[in-house]
Amino acid sequence: MNSSLVGRRVLVVSTNYAPEHAGIGPYSTQTAEHLAACGAEVHVLAGMPHYPAWRLDDDYRGRRRVTEIRQGVQVHRRRHYVPPRQTALRRALYEVSFLVHGSVAPPPGRPDIVLSQMPSLAGGIIGGRLARRHGVPHVVVVQDLMGAAAAQSGISGGSRVASLASRVEAAVLGSASLVGVVHETFVDRVKAMGIPAPRIRTVPNWTHVASPTANRHAVRERLGWWPDEVVVLHSGNMGLKQGLEVLIETARLAAGGSPRVRVVLMGDGSRRTELARLAVGLPNLDLLPPADEKDFPDVLAAADVLVVTQRASVMDMSLPSKLTSYFAAGRPVVASVAQEGGTAQEVRRSGAGIVVAPEDAAALYDAVRELSGDPDRSAALGARGPLYVEERLSREAGLGRITALLSEALKA
Repeated sequence: MNSSLVGRRVLVVSTNYAPEHAGIGPYSTQTAEHLAACGAEVHVLAGMPHYPAWRLDDDYRGRRRVTEIRQGVQVHRRRHYVPPRQTALRRALYEVSFLVHGSVAPPPGRPDIVLSQMPSLAGGIIGGRLARRHGVPHVVVVQDLMGAAAAQSGISGGSRVASLASRVEAAVLGSASLVGVVHETFVDRVKAMGIPAPRIRTVPNWTHVASPTANRHAVRERLGWWPDEVVVLHSGNMGLKQGLEVLIETARLAAGGSPRVRVVLMGDGSRRTELARLAVGLPNLDLLPPADEKDFPDVLAAADVLVVTQRASVMDMSLPSKLTSYFAAGRPVVASVAQEGGTAQEVRRSGAGIVVAPEDAAALYDAVRELSGDPDRSAALGARGPLYVEERLSREAGLGRITALLSEALKA
């Protein structure tokens, strides 16, 4: 137990929170629940559940404000606009609606410290305002860099608003007591915003899923995956920055070839409908809904290759949260991403996968065939993932870094 947090009132500001089980939501949730277990009184200001489908959860439709208790945490939800399709204007409306409602109706009471999770510029602004109002420290954990995301993700109109988003982001981070970044590749960009290096800490995310336990062959049989086919699985958000069209083209290249390759896109997101349209007529491509939380680790482990993709323009604005789950699954990873970006660096450091050129279906397909033809190498890469999790990405270590960050800010 961290004695500096016992009896403290902690406010966590995060648009995403449980029951969302993909993206940032699990990290916000596990952080808040861990702080409560450490003896803090924890309140969360969150949006309504909507990710990764970008549709409001049915249980929350028609509700403007909701207060609920989840695992000892008081969660205060505020209604906001949920864009079914991503453009810069729609994203701005999403941010502004949460900013207005969250600012008008913040959780009651005076916190001792405020922790904001970004992305969500609105969450960072609200967290900073509340911290200043009450004269308490504000700690920001940067999961995605919003200005860079606007410029790099391919969102319509993004390049026109990137500069404004960067200025707002810099103002939020500049006023924070401490800034945590989830990967060291973010540090230089944050320093370029004028944030002094002594106020920046690297706080890597952790593996938030359990290890697989089910019989792998039984899971494949249940999913309809044949023993003699190579299953290439992408799990998670189907958005613009993922550039999942490369997997459609990979399936097209593999159709009718040897070895038999099945490409599976499992998840939801703003691009799902368009991806389904592009996949029409491809017998070796499946689109699946997100797996249940308890089944998720076993589905990952049932695949032969786990793939992470990003547009070539995505460099230093985000680190896919799916990577931590992939490593825990014990399957080899193929990363179709920019060679110099943080995602490529993390895959190389883990020793659990191969990095190929982004948006290059032929290169991705060659990597899949290479792994399928070399079972020993495939097994060796897969075995490195859980070891890397144990060495660097355990839940205990990750949550310990967050609590240390808050304790440091409180002492300062």
